[in-house]
Amino acid sequence: MSNIILLGLVSLFTDISTQMVYPILPLYLSTVMGAGPAIIGIIEGIAESLASIVKLFSGIVADRYGHKKRLAIFGYASSTVNKIIILLSVTWTGVLIARIIDRFGKGIRAAPRDAMIAESADKSRLGKAYGLHKGLDLLGTAIGIILAWLILSSGDDEYKKIFLYSLIPAFAGLVILLFVKDKKQESWGKTPGETQSKKIAFNWQNLDRRLKLFLVFLFLFTLGNSSNAFILLRAYNAGFSARGAILLYFIFNMTASILSYPAGMLSDKFGRKNLLCAGYLLYGIVYLAIGLLSSNIAFIVLFVIYGFYGAMTTGVERALIVDIVPPEHKAGTLGLHAAIVGIGLLPASVIAGFLWTWLGPSAPFLFGGGLAFVTCIGLFVVLGYHGWQTVPE
Repeated sequence: MSNIILLGLVSLFTDISTQMVYPILPLYLSTVMGAGPAIIGIIEGIAESLASIVKLFSGIVADRYGHKKRLAIFGYASSTVNKIIILLSVTWTGVLIARIIDRFGKGIRAAPRDAMIAESADKSRLGKAYGLHKGLDLLGTAIGIILAWLILSSGDDEYKKIFLYSLIPAFAGLVILLFVKDKKQESWGKTPGETQSKKIAFNWQNLDRRLKLFLVFLFLFTLGNSSNAFILLRAYNAGFSARGAILLYFIFNMTASILSYPAGMLSDKFGRKNLLCAGYLLYGIVYLAIGLLSSNIAFIVLFVIYGFYGAMTTGVERALIVDIVPPEHKAGTLGLHAAIVGIGLLPASVIAGFLWTWLGPSAPFLFGGGLAFVTCIGLFVVLGYHGWQTVPE
């Protein structure tokens, strides 16, 4: 359990750093650097997708050779470098390079970190373990957002100060990571030395058929799940100030943080399917409403509901995957999951940017909401098959 808490604290401090920067970045790009929605969509899409394949390979390397902690350290260090480059950038191309480095680092660290969580948790409490980690992760996000809001409130030109201060929690996360123990795969049923002597044949064909269908529907959902930068721009477009939009993002992350741990526990008790399908249904409702409404009160309520979606899906997806795959493939499959989501973000963000430009600010959200409803129905069917006994029901 100490490993899970330490990894949660690493994510907490790293997300404080990242989310001090992320919610103000689209506003910084548009108001200071003059970038439009299409450019912001391209930046977000390229940054996510170019790094996505790294998530898969990082997981496979972690399964085959171990060294999960070393991979995680390298990945979290990249997040620190990203902040330095943004601080020094004078054009949007510099921000693009910084975002690529940041997402590349996330790709390196995500699967090994998630595998270390699985190896440190009781198998009957995977949802609880991932829920705790995600709760701390989102708490860091909420703290980072409110810090950015406080600094931005002190003046209209405080972006550089935020970029500079964000380096402090980034370094703190790296220090905490040094105390994490990289447990060996023997604890998951392997004999000593087996991991090194046996080649792990990880490929798409080896996956459970229903898991493959789950990942296909998840990719479909991701095509409508554009960067949260567009939600912030939509709030700004609906009449919120820059600081007001940041507070909305804080409400979303704080709600998700509070609910992630109990949502993970509920998935252990009542099954992953129920939480996931309900989460995607809420996402569809929120996105359609964001596209159609512009009331300040409505936006506040919608961002709270959006937090329910975050709590009910992110950690539960990972727990579902670990439930299904053999222990020797868990990091690789978690990496594949992250890669599929990341690859989908390039067309998702680019599509959102051009839909906004061509059809108006409501279009990306109507598109995303529709795909969320299709995903909800598809996953209800796929995950509802009787006989898939590896999934808690």
